Amino acid sequence: MKYALSLPARLMQRPPRVNLVRLQGMIAAGGRGRLSDESVGPLLQRAFKTGKPRAVGLLINSPGGSPVQSALIGARIRRLSDETGVPVHAFVEDAAASGGYWIASAADDITCDAASIVGSIGVIAASFGLDQAIGRIGVERRVHTAGRSKSQLDPFQPENPDDVARLNDLLEQMHGVFIDHVKARRGAKLNTETDLFDGRFWLGDQAVRLGLADAIGHATPVLKARYGEKTRFRVFGPRKRLLSRVGLSLAQDALGGIEEAALWARLGL
Repeated sequence: MKYALSLPARLMQRPPRVNLVRLQGMIAAGGRGRLSDESVGPLLQRAFKTGKPRAVGLLINSPGGSPVQSALIGARIRRLSDETGVPVHAFVEDAAASGGYWIASAADDITCDAASIVGSIGVIAASFGLDQAIGRIGVERRVHTAGRSKSQLDPFQPENPDDVARLNDLLEQMHGVFIDHVKARRGAKLNTETDLFDGRFWLGDQAVRLGLADAIGHATPVLKARYGEKTRFRVFGPRKRLLSRVGLSLAQDALGGIEEAALWARLGL
């Protein structure tokens, strides 16, 4: 037999609450990127522990960046979810690429827009070769080291095949760590007939078919369908750094902006 709740009991019932964390921009340590474990950690901590949320939603819009910072953020998400018993859902906006996808795959499920860019599971290293340029302008470079590999990959020296081989080996190892993380999180959902780990990215519909994402949708309607129409939301986002507000880190911000623009351009955005 069902009993109707009394009026006071109904009035005391609070609507479900879902805390949202906005994760947007390049992933890098220090002031170079908008996302780092240092900057995101407090936001995630508050999101999982403020107001007894039914769930935490990650609003992800990132072209990637540092693999270590991506791993630290992803590990923190899993740790907080396990500690609190609060499920976590990822929602991809323009992109969850490379490190952005690393973070998204830390969630229990991934929802994206049909036009979202998803994937880019690979590792890249890029620089410039300036050894001929300095000779043309009459500049002599002087480098003194202890340790024969200390100046490896110096952009002002011709490439050394041994240094390139060593770099490629490091990139392959790092790529393996990324692949292991995705396989551990996505498991049997992943399509085994397509090479998902060659650095390509896909749009949302194809990402769902390949098992890189779970569904097409947007945060508010998806979360209301799951937790109820009366679900309340609170968004946690980063505050702008004080130094940026007073104009004392303009050079650092400019360099970070150029680097971030290059990452977005790689995705055609």
